[in-house]
Amino acid sequence: MHSREHIRNIAIIAHVDHGKTTLVDKLLQQSGTYRDNEAVQERAMDSNDLERERGITILAKNTAVRYKDYLINIVDTPGHADFGGEVERIMKMVDGVLLVVDAFEGTMPQTKFVLRKALEQNLTPIVVVNKIDRPNARPAEVVDEVLDLFIELGANDDQLDFPVVYASALMGTSSMDPEKQDENMQSLYETIVSHIPNPTENVEQPLQFLVTLMDYNEYLGRIAIGRVNRGKVRQGQPVAVINREGQTKQARIEKLFGFQGLKRLEIEEAGAGDIVAIAGIKDINIGETIADLNNPEALPVLKIDEPTLQMTFLVNNSPFAGREGKWVTSRKIRERLFKELETDVSLRVDETDSPDAFIVSGRGELHLGILIENMRREGFELQVSKPEVIIKNIDGQKMEPIERLIIDIPEDSMGSVMESLGTRKAEMVNMINNGTGNVRLEFLIPARGLIGYRTYFLTLTRGYGVMNHAFDSYGPYAGSGVGGRHEGVLVSSETGTSTLYGILSVEDRGILFVEPATEVYEGMIVGEHTRDNDIIVNICKEKQLTNIRSAGKDDTVKMKTPRLYSLEQALEYLNDDEYCEITPKSIRLRKKILNKSERERAEKHRKMAEANA
Repeated sequence: MHSREHIRNIAIIAHVDHGKTTLVDKLLQQSGTYRDNEAVQERAMDSNDLERERGITILAKNTAVRYKDYLINIVDTPGHADFGGEVERIMKMVDGVLLVVDAFEGTMPQTKFVLRKALEQNLTPIVVVNKIDRPNARPAEVVDEVLDLFIELGANDDQLDFPVVYASALMGTSSMDPEKQDENMQSLYETIVSHIPNPTENVEQPLQFLVTLMDYNEYLGRIAIGRVNRGKVRQGQPVAVINREGQTKQARIEKLFGFQGLKRLEIEEAGAGDIVAIAGIKDINIGETIADLNNPEALPVLKIDEPTLQMTFLVNNSPFAGREGKWVTSRKIRERLFKELETDVSLRVDETDSPDAFIVSGRGELHLGILIENMRREGFELQVSKPEVIIKNIDGQKMEPIERLIIDIPEDSMGSVMESLGTRKAEMVNMINNGTGNVRLEFLIPARGLIGYRTYFLTLTRGYGVMNHAFDSYGPYAGSGVGGRHEGVLVSSETGTSTLYGILSVEDRGILFVEPATEVYEGMIVGEHTRDNDIIVNICKEKQLTNIRSAGKDDTVKMKTPRLYSLEQALEYLNDDEYCEITPKSIRLRKKILNKSERERAEKHRKMAEANA
């Protein structure tokens, strides 16, 4: 067991893409964690397939490095606002944070969110100004921005006296001077050791351990990861497990693991302040306390911010249901959603009157999109409805989630972007022009206004715009008509296979979403109409063959490139009367009611009901 004076527990927090995971890579490499001949993977902490593909951290993960006589436990956290639930839990495990800020971009919406969580837990901060070697880096201004943010968030005097390390995580260099870099991460190691406090909990008191992360192993079953808050824990020790409701059951610790680099090492004993993994306790969940058997005291239950967005997950009932998926029944979908709840504390699943539909609430489109993507890769087939914000009634007033939006755009796009945000009830709160041809605008906007906005925003800025947002607060409901799609769609009238002849005959009506030889069904959305109403088209139409040669037979026919949607783009595109059908191989947009006459009848009833109301 390590002496308490030589343990440091830190979390690395930052806005998405400011270099947290790359920084952990270099700390691991320079601490001698790897053998000289060991193959080292980039972004070693992003172990999940989706994390590697998208270049973002989705799940918090922990590692440990040795520096001189010190053991430094490091937790890498997600930078995206949708995975804030991961960040909130981690703050209970550590004594200090490395706040990583881009030397050019400065403080962003998520920087504010993660820093607020750290300051609320009274953690000791170190500021790392990363990407110091970037062209146009402005370290002095960025440090001023960070200081302003600390003051705005009500940091105490000790927290305001934070050290600043200037680094380039990509090059593996750091220093205390923005003008020159040392060839290693020594400055950062020394700052962590001298500035972050060591654990002060008592090793002699009865055991308390809060489960903060979960892992699973085929041989060991569920593995609970967290910090020993008090006392000691040993292999084979009988313990009490106290769940979120306060009920207690007896269990035994089969295996105990410490961390070194990316490996878990089996250990005999750990004490207060150590971050360890415990195996052998069945049905254990995040937020539960493992305590001394003779003196079972629960730690405070983790408080996580509420979800802001919800979607309905349904059993796939389209004409093509069951063709591509392995798991298609409501029982399997229900099992999978409730299994996700065990590891994702910021997710909610509610059952509805229908056994085939579940309301799933999360932090944002990406949060729910990642869950859906994981499910389709596992062989699930399902349908989902348009994402909707969760509106609350606070003190008798209707309130909705408001997002803080920061955009960087070329100056010549400013007019069109501001006009588009004005129609979505956005309120500008700040504008910075650095004289580089780019402008930074800051808005407060209802979360509804951002659903489906990203693709439109990229079109307005010709792909040069950068958009970041994070949940700010609940504000007064801004009325109906915020956001949403204004274009109608092209809906297939037939079930069959699309043909080039059929596609060319409707090309002038809008943009197609399907290629020739794609199987379609009645009620499936095959394109976007140039106007605001939906129209029925037949793209399965075949050319009538006759024995008379047509005049244009030898003309070359050019078909416009269809617009093919990714999962997130498809979810953003949906309207209230549409579903997105998701299978392991396909993503299809469809109307809720597939038959044209039934759809018209339902629309007529809806309008009559609105008029009577």
